[in-house]
Order: sequence, then C-alpha cells, then structure tokens
Amino acid sequence: MARRNDNRGAAPYARSLRVNQVLRQVVAEELERLADADERLRLVTVTSVDTAPDMRKATVYLSSLSDEAASALEARRVQVQKALARQTQMKRTPQLSFAQDPAVVAGGKVEEVLRRLRDAEAAQDREGSPADDGGAHGGL
Repeated sequence: MARRNDNRGAAPYARSLRVNQVLRQVVAEELERLADADERLRLVTVTSVDTAPDMRKATVYLSSLSDEAASALEARRVQVQKALARQTQMKRTPQLSFAQDPAVVAGGKVEEVLRRLRDAEAAQDREGSPADDGGAHGGL
C-alpha cells in the first residue's frame, strides 16, 4: 500500500513565526540605522514582533520604551514600514505599532522584589550579628 504524502506538520515553524522573525530582523536593522541620526532611538532594542493572523498589523515589542523613543518611533513608523516593503516579499506590509515588551517589564519587577529581599536580609544580618553574643555570659 502506497503512503500518502501528508505535509501537515512538515515545517518546523508556522508561517507566522517565520514572518515575525523576518520582521524583527528588518525592523531592528532599520532602527539601528535610524539611531545614527536620532539619539532618542539609541537604546531601543527589538525583542520580538507579533503579527496579526491577517498580516495587516504587527506589534513590535521593545526592551525599553521611553516617551521620547515612542514619539521618535511614531514619527519614523512610515519609514520603517517602507524598509519592510523593500526588504521583504510580502503581499502587504503590516501597519506597525510599538510597545514595551511585557516580559521585560515582568522581569524587571521580579528583579526589584529579589533586590528588596536581599537588602532586607543583609540589613537583618547586620543588625543581628554584633548584638547577638550567643549567650556566652549566661551561666556565671
């Protein structure tokens, strides 16, 4: 009996994941070029891109997004989209929006909690060590 050629699951990544990766790379390279001319974009790092299923919109997630960087990105959004159109072979270029990566924000909050716990533990150790003599004078 001949085996039927079934392509389901053959590709290691879904099309949308590949598109997101290509968009992330192109946007990151374009923002790097723009940062040479606009210092507000110097500390902006693209962490990921999430494209809508219909490929009409894409959210670009950034490691940090100050108000100045957000306004610079909005002013340069069309320029970045044109770079996408030139460098990719997509039927339509998605409209870009920029947002701070929620994973980076959550990681920052975890870091802050851990830092406070470490500081509290260090303060407790400093307060307890010198005054605590372990009962050495207790039996005289």
